Amino acid sequence: MKVLCVGGGPAGLYSAILAKLADPSTEVEVLERNAPGATHGWGITFGEDLLDDLYRHDAESGRAIRDAAILWGDQVVRIGGRPPVHIGGKYGFSMGRAALLEILAARAAELGVTIRWETELPEDRVADLGSEAHLVIAADGAGSRVRGAHDFGTAVTTGRNRYIWLGTSRYLERFTFAFERTDAGWLWFYAYPSTGGTSTCIVECSPETWTGLGLDTADVDEGVARVAEIFAEPLGGEPMMRPPGRVGSSGTAAPWLTFRHLRNATWRRDNVVLMGDAAHTTHFGIGSGTVLAVQDAVRLAESLKLFADDLPGAIAGYDALRRAEVGRVQEQALRNMHWFEEVGRYLDTQDPVRFAYTLLDRRGDHPEAWRYQLHKATQVDGLRKVRKGVTTVRRTVRAVKRVGL
Repeated sequence: MKVLCVGGGPAGLYSAILAKLADPSTEVEVLERNAPGATHGWGITFGEDLLDDLYRHDAESGRAIRDAAILWGDQVVRIGGRPPVHIGGKYGFSMGRAALLEILAARAAELGVTIRWETELPEDRVADLGSEAHLVIAADGAGSRVRGAHDFGTAVTTGRNRYIWLGTSRYLERFTFAFERTDAGWLWFYAYPSTGGTSTCIVECSPETWTGLGLDTADVDEGVARVAEIFAEPLGGEPMMRPPGRVGSSGTAAPWLTFRHLRNATWRRDNVVLMGDAAHTTHFGIGSGTVLAVQDAVRLAESLKLFADDLPGAIAGYDALRRAEVGRVQEQALRNMHWFEEVGRYLDTQDPVRFAYTLLDRRGDHPEAWRYQLHKATQVDGLRKVRKGVTTVRRTVRAVKRVGL
């Protein structure tokens, strides 16, 4: 059997790893347009569920990823110069995207996967990839050329807000939401520790604020410096840095984007399946992109094992089960995106503690009244320490179970 993975991101590389682990005799090839080490972002964040999946299906790469990851044990919301509001019971892991890809690529190569870097496919080959392998995995991103060559029933909803992925030399130990009011409106960021003493920082604002601050016409360095000045307090005066891989040094307009919420009516066409951002996108406000991509690979591998020698059945099973699972997450992500499009209304009418809870419940998955009382109690130092201690115990127990000690 031959498996061809188009795209050397988390979905494509992990699919290749799992295919080789399932049957070392399988010929597995990954085609990636970029050079080794090239990436388009700063860092990624993930939770325990991803680590559980990684350890369960390939403990070796799972351990390597956990060892390279940074634990952030708290979330905090900062609004202007007001005292921070703490969100208890939350923790996660983060690491540089380049480091993640390096681990996965090394593991794939170790298992005998052929990775062809800097491979740009001509259009006629893209349309006929199904003839080159028994199974083709299209994991070539949100702008997937493989998806574009076939009819998957793709639908895109474009968000209103503008956003940009940046880095900062301010090392933030906590996952931080920071909101700053300007004369043109609210500007905010989501930030978490990344690698090398830096943090990943995603900045977002309404289109009115974007144009009002002149960010639509500023060049890269000017726009980034302007944003860093607005966030001088939460960043401790540290600078922000342009994203690697997205912009050159030519001084072109800063790469502000609008989010594209992408869904597909089906993830399969004959022996071609979609995976990762090629199949679905979720708003960065819920931080699920990498997690979902890797779990796509896991679900496909499980379906291939379940259906044994029935490849069409395995493909159909993956499509039906995984598309339904991700569809539920996408609904939450869409609510999250729309919530941030109206965030100024909440900031202008709610006190910081209430706002932070509204932020926590923005996907509509914390309706119980007692949770707000717990949230208020978390603002008391002593009670917050107790809650953090409980969370630490819970995290430790889960880690012990995961490694099988």
